[in-house]
Amino acid sequence: MPKPIVAIIGKPNVGKSTFFNYLVGSRISIVQDTPGVTRDRIYADSNWRGRNFTLIDTGGIEPNTDDIILSQMREQANLAISMADVIIFLTDIKQGVTSADKEIAIMLKKSGKPIVLVCNKADNFEKDKQEAYEFYNLGLGDPYPIAAANGIGIGDVLDKIYENFPKKTEDEDETYEIKVAVIGKPNVGKSSLINNILGENRTIVSNIAGTTRDAIDTTFENEKGKYILIDTAGVRRKSKIKESIEKFSIMRTLLAIERADVCLLLIDATEGVTEQDTKIAGEAHEAGKGIIIVVNKWDAVEKETGTLEKYKKQVYDKLSYLSYAPIIFISAKTGQRVNKLFDLINKVASQNALRVPTATLNQVINESISIVQPPTDKGKRLKILYGTQASTKPPTFVIFVNNKELFHFSYERYLVNQFRKEFGLEGTPVRIIVREKNE
Repeated sequence: MPKPIVAIIGKPNVGKSTFFNYLVGSRISIVQDTPGVTRDRIYADSNWRGRNFTLIDTGGIEPNTDDIILSQMREQANLAISMADVIIFLTDIKQGVTSADKEIAIMLKKSGKPIVLVCNKADNFEKDKQEAYEFYNLGLGDPYPIAAANGIGIGDVLDKIYENFPKKTEDEDETYEIKVAVIGKPNVGKSSLINNILGENRTIVSNIAGTTRDAIDTTFENEKGKYILIDTAGVRRKSKIKESIEKFSIMRTLLAIERADVCLLLIDATEGVTEQDTKIAGEAHEAGKGIIIVVNKWDAVEKETGTLEKYKKQVYDKLSYLSYAPIIFISAKTGQRVNKLFDLINKVASQNALRVPTATLNQVINESISIVQPPTDKGKRLKILYGTQASTKPPTFVIFVNNKELFHFSYERYLVNQFRKEFGLEGTPVRIIVREKNE
């Protein structure tokens, strides 16, 4: 069983970002802050009263002035509703109950999920909290007045969320399956690949509701292991699509990336690497995920001697920051090489979670220094004192030096290449944090 998921929803300008940032920034013990999801940090893992949970800020629901429950609102609200174990419905106590609040309340009631009604902006708390009584009209139980800007009342909200968590299981914080997100631009063959995989591997354990109606997490296993496929096939990019829909389509892909251990970046062999491919690939790279570049529709490409190697070079030229990612050429339509994906997935997942003993790491660092001396600047030479691994997923190493200013990015790149040479680290980004000894 995964960690409980708590989603924050509400109309624009009720203080969702302030509330979210307060929760993940202080007053609670943060287990992991997940970077790279969006620029607004919409996804973070947190802890309250010893229970880990995932918090999602869904952004503002913007109802259409003609009909408040149009596709834009459903698209955005469903993202929160379908994922959540508990929903925080955030309102503005100064505005009172609006027609938008009423429509959102109706939608949330239909979900059957536990709802915690929160009335924000009670900045003059003793006076403003009296206005919360109006929110009983929404029929969602007790409203909780808070002032997110200074943290007043938030502890009571967290206690109420905690009470509504599903019963904890022994394996809640453990994951045995490799989570695989299939990402890429529309019409690249994501659905075809998933359908092919499920057709060839029929030992399906369960279907778990994913982030949206059109994105289903499928848990299955084959002779290679157990996996959760995260389908992002619902993402579409149309020139006339409303901005709110586009925002949340992108958000689905970003959430899928964040939840994954390994991302399969699908590229259309007949089109090559496009600008949209580079943006999606960049998100997976920045999030520190294991990445496999999957060139689909290879059966549709006319081939001659050296076509495959030439194509590889073109891909790496355009995705130079993914030079560590393996490339596999497949046809989701015919099933060509699809079965070979799982050996790669297993390898990349293990490399992304690799932990190097400190003694081994420092031996490689010392050998690297003896081969290529650290740089000097104005008579001062960089001295690397020692290194240690800080974390995995991705492998992150802390290097202690005499002077951080002397640690040039070119020497960092050299060390990363040496680490890859010695430890493998295929398919995973590698992070280096530089510190001085007294830090």
